[in-house]
Amino acid sequence: MARKDPLRNFRFRVEIDGITVAGFSEVVIGPTTTEPIDYREGTDPPHVRKLSGLTKFANITLKRGLTDSLDLYHWYKQVIAGQTSRRQIAIVIADETGADHARFVVSEAWPAKYEPSELNATGNEVIIETLELVNEGIERVQ
Repeated sequence: MARKDPLRNFRFRVEIDGITVAGFSEVVIGPTTTEPIDYREGTDPPHVRKLSGLTKFANITLKRGLTDSLDLYHWYKQVIAGQTSRRQIAIVIADETGADHARFVVSEAWPAKYEPSELNATGNEVIIETLELVNEGIERVQ
């Protein structure tokens, strides 16, 4: 049987509507949770049964070095203008050889927060822009 090593967290790419958007230094996929609902019928024993309730998908956070590209900012600006543009996002994780091994598909995503990093005249770090996306579903398809 072939050995299955865990994937590393530094080989990934982000695709927005099927187009690879390069240069993300960090992607945070929030948790998916399903709320339990307490339930008991009159004829049940005197303890609570649990049913599954609403499932909530936490936000996705994308971070990358600031470039002269305004694509992500313009997407957020559409939301500010009341024109929510929902998109499909794929987060693809590759192995050491570069072959795709895991794919998370985020559906109906749109930016809820845009944040450029702080500026510091004594620093030498890269300026990071952060885009936080709300969504209606995250599914691992590979």
